Amino acid sequence: MNPPKKSIRDIDLDGRKVLVRVDFNVPLDKDRNVVDDTRIKGALPTIEYLVDHGAQPILVSHLGRPKGQLVESLRMTPVGKRLSELLGKPVVTLKESIGPRAREAIEKNPDSVILLENVRFYPGEKENSPDFARELAGLADIYVNDAFGTSHRAHASTVGVAQKMPAVMGLLVEKELETLGGLLESPEHPFVAVLGGNKVSDKLGVIDSLLEVADTIMTGGGMCFTIIKSMGLEIGQSIVEEDQVEQISQTMKRARKKSVRVIVPIDFVVADRFDVNASSKIVPTESIPQGWMGLDIGPATVEKYCQILKEARTIFWNGPMGVFEWPKFENGTKSVAGCIASSDATSIVGGGDSDAALHNFGLAGRMSFLSTGGGAAMRLLEGKKLPAVEVLMDQ
Repeated sequence: MNPPKKSIRDIDLDGRKVLVRVDFNVPLDKDRNVVDDTRIKGALPTIEYLVDHGAQPILVSHLGRPKGQLVESLRMTPVGKRLSELLGKPVVTLKESIGPRAREAIEKNPDSVILLENVRFYPGEKENSPDFARELAGLADIYVNDAFGTSHRAHASTVGVAQKMPAVMGLLVEKELETLGGLLESPEHPFVAVLGGNKVSDKLGVIDSLLEVADTIMTGGGMCFTIIKSMGLEIGQSIVEEDQVEQISQTMKRARKKSVRVIVPIDFVVADRFDVNASSKIVPTESIPQGWMGLDIGPATVEKYCQILKEARTIFWNGPMGVFEWPKFENGTKSVAGCIASSDATSIVGGGDSDAALHNFGLAGRMSFLSTGGGAAMRLLEGKKLPAVEVLMDQ
């Protein structure tokens, strides 16, 4: 992070109203109960710090994709209920984000934590409307960004409002920037990166950055088939990005020049169709049959990857190894996650589907650090700037 930004530790908070952008975009079940409260828990240190230092937190978040419309099923009420349980104190959840009723409720409840309505009910949010940002800014004295997961978005509640009032980062954003920044600046070696997910195009920038610092990059998921295709091997009906084959071929050349090992799976669990009940079998990478597709890494690959992970001192993981949502194809992701959890390395997980997989397998608590923002984390690791961080006050 250059230059370093101010955090809530650097300013006087006593008696101030503080507008806090949090990321409470959490999954709800059919009865509108919060299914996974990880993101809410992630914001607790900042909220509690503000309360302990005499400030009134006014929280603003999005939930789902209401596209600028009021959607009853996406109101913040269940989130406010869960937050209240976690804080052990009442949370006043409003039915609007701006306007006289919001201002009146904030004035009437000076000792309460306030949660504004879903900010994406307003078209001005995603448009980064100056008028909407001004309305939000009018609710408070200070702005805090504690929503790392949305920091790559230039919206009214992430960028627009920060341009209109004193703006600093919260403790979650501070921790994310320190941890992910340290990954590229001073990792302990051997440093092993595990990259999966569907698209290699989403990972090229990160691979370029990792080539400067990593010792080994292990690949899985759909993305590895584009790499395998670039090596001249047949991949059957496996997912591939044809337009990225030449690009990844150049990346592999750079890796060899820098003596970074980029490893592809040596075997796969293949299926005769993309279906939860598909017929499946294990085959070596060079023997994927015509008409079949790889849906998970195979057991020999798992053994090889776990051996490398055992020796690592720093591990970065982003993206599942296969279609982990289906039991028949979960073993690769589950086993690699288990090996990372069991290792002595500092383990950093880059959010998104990896996060979902860890919670699915009950391993989330065994990682050193679990990023709350997949897209923002990857953008930061590519060396790109995050608009909602750039706009905060410098130290």
